Amino acid sequence: MTKKILLAISFFGLGFSMHSFATTNSNKNIQQVETRVEQLRKAMIDADAEKLKELSASELNYGHSGGHVENQAEFIEKIVSGKSDFVTIEFKDQQIQIVKDIAIVRHNLVGTTNNSGKVGVVDIGVMLIWQKQQGKWKMLARQAFKTH
Repeated sequence: MTKKILLAISFFGLGFSMHSFATTNSNKNIQQVETRVEQLRKAMIDADAEKLKELSASELNYGHSGGHVENQAEFIEKIVSGKSDFVTIEFKDQQIQIVKDIAIVRHNLVGTTNNSGKVGVVDIGVMLIWQKQQGKWKMLARQAFKTH
């Protein structure tokens, strides 16, 4: 074999190796984000202030389907106080896209609430933006929207 053929084979093999690494790394990040989203779901149901703070970025921008936007402290206080009380939450049709240190998560949120003692049903679309900060995925932004 000539040097050119060997060089071409080496680059071709390196390309597969790099693609495999990128795919493996992306799958690992997707699994990490899925875990964090599930932890968020449980923390919202449990009204766990400590876990909600650990899962969200201090710069959190949390948008509701009605247009109201909260920062991290307001988001946590509203859940812990029972003003926004999720009894059940189910995420349907979840999709996750990783772009460098950002994860874009889309799903439908279906659940039941007991906001300030008033029982209700929620069925909304949600887009979450997670950012890897100091090795951990943190919810940086959330925007809910009406689907019906």
